[in-house]
Amino acid sequence: MHSRRKFLASLIAASFACAAGSTSALAADQVIRVGTLKLMHGITPYFYDKFTPAGYKIEVVPFETPTDGKNAVVTKSVDFGTYGLAAATLGAAAGEPVVVIAAQCNRGMAVVARADGKIDSIKALKGHKVGILPGSTQEVVILDRLKAEGLTVKDIKPVRVSFSEMASALERGDIDAFVGAEPGPSISVGKGVGKVVEYPYSTPTGSVNMVMTTHADTVKDKKELVKVFLDIHRKATEYVMGNRAAFVQMTEQKLGLPAKTVELAAPNVELTWKIDDDWLTRAKYYGSQMLDKKQIRQLPDYGSFVNASFNPAGK
Repeated sequence: MHSRRKFLASLIAASFACAAGSTSALAADQVIRVGTLKLMHGITPYFYDKFTPAGYKIEVVPFETPTDGKNAVVTKSVDFGTYGLAAATLGAAAGEPVVVIAAQCNRGMAVVARADGKIDSIKALKGHKVGILPGSTQEVVILDRLKAEGLTVKDIKPVRVSFSEMASALERGDIDAFVGAEPGPSISVGKGVGKVVEYPYSTPTGSVNMVMTTHADTVKDKKELVKVFLDIHRKATEYVMGNRAAFVQMTEQKLGLPAKTVELAAPNVELTWKIDDDWLTRAKYYGSQMLDKKQIRQLPDYGSFVNASFNPAGK
């Protein structure tokens, strides 16, 4: 009887130990939810696993539009989210708790027209149906380019089209041109349907495009998490930009694209993480253009909207 009691006591003790160990292991595995767009220049988060330290786990959440990504950050559905500077600026200008903590990519844009058409310049877009996604970085950039050519949005026929549908819309003839995000432009060019009219980087905005953001509460209350995450983001970004084969393979896998299309688009995508003075100057100019075009009622407070203090620039 004594032996049986001792055995049961040992069994119960072991069960408690196992339960405690399991709870400890689960507690140590902090999940970091990261939102990204279904675009080639939003591919970096899929490489985070390679550089995630022990005790953390990455979960990538894909979104169709920049607004969806921004809203997920605002509602804390994700811990961090990457999308265009436009959506981030719109949110911050409206008082939403969006904070830019790093850059995500530069470039990645193109103005594309039908290969069999006569549109060969920005000025030649006049009178034509042009696919544009409202609330995107591309929208502000093309409005700035039109202004430089003596045109306004009233001189073209803007058609709302999501980035993922632009190449198909051009092929069907629903639009005559589009202001797209990779890989859309390269899909059109690769099929022989489209031609690049311009890479619209000549404005003071330059090639600034997507940003990495988080909620203001995260910046305030979870500083260590932000530091850990940005170190992952930096390492993943540098890895991808230094390993083109891996870049191509992951884009094929996650976006279902042929390697030929990805290879065509790759030179037009610069994945990055740095926020420096030049980047901030361009971002502020970009905000001024949104204000000028009445897309926002006031400029965001850049002192709190862009927080580069966590940016691992010294590493």
